[in-house]
Amino acid sequence: MNEPKILLVEDELSLAEGIKLNLELEGLPCTWVTRGDDALKRILAGQYELVILDVMLPGMDGFTVCQKVREAKNYTPILFLTAKNTEDDRVRGFETGGDDYLGKPFQVTELLLRIRAILRREDWYRNRSLGGRQRFGEFWVDFENFCGEGPQGPFVLGVKECMILKLLMEQSGQVVSRTDILDKVWGEETYPTTRTVDNFIVRIRRAMERDPHAPRWVHTVRSVGYLFDPEGTPRRGEE
Repeated sequence: MNEPKILLVEDELSLAEGIKLNLELEGLPCTWVTRGDDALKRILAGQYELVILDVMLPGMDGFTVCQKVREAKNYTPILFLTAKNTEDDRVRGFETGGDDYLGKPFQVTELLLRIRAILRREDWYRNRSLGGRQRFGEFWVDFENFCGEGPQGPFVLGVKECMILKLLMEQSGQVVSRTDILDKVWGEETYPTTRTVDNFIVRIRRAMERDPHAPRWVHTVRSVGYLFDPEGTPRRGEE
């Protein structure tokens, strides 16, 4: 099987050359560009399985590149690699649709581990038995096209919302801890806060539930995690 092709978007010459060399030594074909606008065109052309994206770039900054990619319904995994490493920067990176965020300076071994972890998560999401369109009661969700329809009408879900929902539905009727969700969807070292999971659950409920304050499908198990109820039993006061 061919190794995944990677697009590296980095305008710092020596750093980019080192990353590219290490990726190719690991058998990961890598294309290197220095401008954000060039990167956007290449990503939308659908040539790559993973993008390593700096934030401060000529032509277009990395956050804007990521936002435009997601608006175009392109869900190629994106790993932000940048010196802009404050908590606000990390939050912005994930909210625009990034899959991981690694601050500079960093160890090449950590970068390679992050890349492999993203590719494993992508493989899990794409290749498990629960895929395509799934229907439960009065809503359906399409895991391939990141959309669905519920009592409030059609909705669009982000990649992370779909990954969380898929994980819960795969373990339907069982409690999945916040830690397990973080590990499976983000990787614990990427964004180690359980509050992140809670925020994404709120988004899922607002999209697919008739009354997010009395959810039927995704229930909170206090101090533990979340459970997908295949029977659709409403419970109050969970949002």
